[in-house]
Amino acid sequence: MKNLQYLFLMICLALFLGGCGKGQPPAKKPIEKVKPAGVKEGEKAIEEAKKVEPEQYVYDARNRRDPFLSLIELTKKKPLKKKGASPFESYDIEEIRLLAIASDKNKFYALVMLPDKKTYTITEGMTIGLQGGRVAKITKDAVVIRELMKDYRGETKTRDSILKLHKGEEG
Repeated sequence: MKNLQYLFLMICLALFLGGCGKGQPPAKKPIEKVKPAGVKEGEKAIEEAKKVEPEQYVYDARNRRDPFLSLIELTKKKPLKKKGASPFESYDIEEIRLLAIASDKNKFYALVMLPDKKTYTITEGMTIGLQGGRVAKITKDAVVIRELMKDYRGETKTRDSILKLHKGEEG
């Protein structure tokens, strides 16, 4: 029993003197003063900060269709205008609409509407279309336009396009 009392006394004394450490402030580390950086080191830090820019994504098509562009806009490309070209040479023949055909004693005239909703009068021999086609013949109900085109082999071939006055007619 004496040993138990002696042991209890030692534990109480140890707790009283040493304690858990709750009452004592934590040990402080000495504060080190920051040394001012040299001029060269400061400039390097600024240059590195300028070099670090947010990364931007750029799409590189490489002969592929851009998936971010509308398919409708791709099919409705604006024609390439030639320098000093007439309005007829700025549109493809399929885009030109035949409105009327008139004649006098000597020749026929055709009234056409371009995609820009403007109307013009054409006669035989005029240049029309993006491919440099010529109005070959104007009859009472159609206009024949002859274009010289190159095929995949590089050979020049003629292509006739017919603008009919009444699109429902076939002849």
